[in-house]
Amino acid sequence: MSTFNLNYELSMQPPDVIRREQERLLNEHVQHCKLHSPFYREKLAHLPNRPLTLDDLKDLPLTSKHDVHERNEDFIAVPQRDISDIVFTSGTTGRPCKIVYTFNDVHRLGYNDAVGFKSTGMNAEDIALITCTLDRCFIAGLAYSTGVVLLGGAVIRNGLNTLESHADIIQNNKVTAIIGVPSFLAKLGQFLTDNAIDLSSIKHILCIGEPLYSKEMQRTPLAQKLENFWPDCVYSTYASSEMVTSFNECKERRGGHPPADLGLVEIIDEQGNPLPPGEVGEVVVTPLQVQGMPLIRFRTGDLSFIIPEPCPCGRHTPRLGPIFARKAQMLKVKGTTLYPASFFNVLEQIDAVDNFYMEVSGTGLSDEIDLYISFREGDMESNHIREKLIAKTRVNVRLHTVTPQEAHKKVFGSTRKPLRFYDLR
Repeated sequence: MSTFNLNYELSMQPPDVIRREQERLLNEHVQHCKLHSPFYREKLAHLPNRPLTLDDLKDLPLTSKHDVHERNEDFIAVPQRDISDIVFTSGTTGRPCKIVYTFNDVHRLGYNDAVGFKSTGMNAEDIALITCTLDRCFIAGLAYSTGVVLLGGAVIRNGLNTLESHADIIQNNKVTAIIGVPSFLAKLGQFLTDNAIDLSSIKHILCIGEPLYSKEMQRTPLAQKLENFWPDCVYSTYASSEMVTSFNECKERRGGHPPADLGLVEIIDEQGNPLPPGEVGEVVVTPLQVQGMPLIRFRTGDLSFIIPEPCPCGRHTPRLGPIFARKAQMLKVKGTTLYPASFFNVLEQIDAVDNFYMEVSGTGLSDEIDLYISFREGDMESNHIREKLIAKTRVNVRLHTVTPQEAHKKVFGSTRKPLRFYDLR
């Protein structure tokens, strides 16, 4: 595989220029998989020996998370001596599995985020505070840090620390950007406001791990809270350890662009057929220029759509809409199909709610849902929780009150990102 090159402006080139470069990289990627990945050597054995076009992508085999878990070692395409970093997926939809990166892959990760950060207007003058972990095998933390440095900026890696610690850093170090999980950043914004700490120096709030938009491209209640603290500064990102490619909003904030030379995105239906822009289906990504664990047409399990209109920013790359649900989290309750976000969006709008999580059980045709909620003030009855949930979802579920400490431990205690959905089915 050729040496990795930085090309920050490729996404701004004419579509035919981007297409030629993507087809070159796709052929290079597939050839690397055929030669060095035991899994793909088997899967691509009957692939015609001719150059591929982007139109041929739909004919390549899909790769599921189950494949990566069950045949983990067979996806590794380099000898051990070339592996520089090893992480494990968080296991939110299954048991953790190993993901490996070469030195080149780590450099690619930094470039991947540098492209995204630059699209928001960040530059070498920025000082970015990272409020998410860089340990516990969280590859994204390393990517964010490296991305800021590649961009020429400075990074403060304060990680999973207290609100007081972050506030002190913001107040005394001229922080201009913050990277973190939206639900935590909302608490941080409130803490800064309550303590009369100036927020005006912060121009970029880069959100990870939780959606900021509904399926209709409306801002979620959580995103609206962030906008109240930092107007026109809040940006959504989407990525995963496996696909190692980010979808980052540009300054227009109308969907996530992938770097043109790092990933090809498709939306597929239940049968695996590609869907046209605008139609909802599963997000499938082919990450380009990966050496250690290359994947072809990786099924993320996340539901979204490609926004059909061109972006006013001038980039000629597709824009991914919000990740509004995971296929594995679909709920069926007495003939009604819905997703956890339907409940979570209601709770996010209630200021008295401190935190919450959901447990789903059941073995029959109908799921059993238990919602656990902690409160800043009042209780289930005084805040009319049941009535508000039924008005939105038309479903009556079991509700439980827990302490803020219990909820925080459940949501933040076992994973690197907030875990509000527990599937016991």
